Amino acid sequence: MIVLLNTVISDDVRDQFFVCNLEKCKGACCVEGDLGAPLEEDELEILKDSYEQVKPYMSEAGVKAVEEQGLYIKDWEGDYSTPTIGNRECAYALYDENNSLKCAIEQAYIDGKISWKKPISCHLYPIRITKYDGFEALNYDRWGICSSACSFGQDLGVRVYQFLKEPLIRKYGEGWYQELEQLMETELQQASSKEK
Repeated sequence: MIVLLNTVISDDVRDQFFVCNLEKCKGACCVEGDLGAPLEEDELEILKDSYEQVKPYMSEAGVKAVEEQGLYIKDWEGDYSTPTIGNRECAYALYDENNSLKCAIEQAYIDGKISWKKPISCHLYPIRITKYDGFEALNYDRWGICSSACSFGQDLGVRVYQFLKEPLIRKYGEGWYQELEQLMETELQQASSKEK
């Protein structure tokens, strides 16, 4: 484990390779799972403020799911997530011309309609954050649907923390990420020198 300020980071974030390969997976992470995308409490208000700009990008079924369930749901543990369409894909997911799922929120962001890119849990995937008193644990979420992303990352030599540079900076700041990068590089160098 790597300890940095108020975060504890799994070694897998350093050791595993990952680069999303949408051509192969078709956005399966927007469909698979028990719930929609996890939402942080401060994102609920952002979602409320952004919805009218996001709505035109959504599928008809997605809009209907939001009308029936609300902009977000609260689960049995008291956590918030996006609603789903028939307990499958996220209500904010949309199919593109290649039959891949993309995010309506992110499309509205790309088009300059809103300033929020998408829920941080989606942006940080495959890292999942668990909040504890006084610190957050960052763990790499192994999921079979992402096997093509693992092999693509391996081919490109890109580790999880490198692939997720932008969302990690978004969540924790530039200074935190620079420290993380230094820690990771030092540990990787030490590990490779031990192997020699």
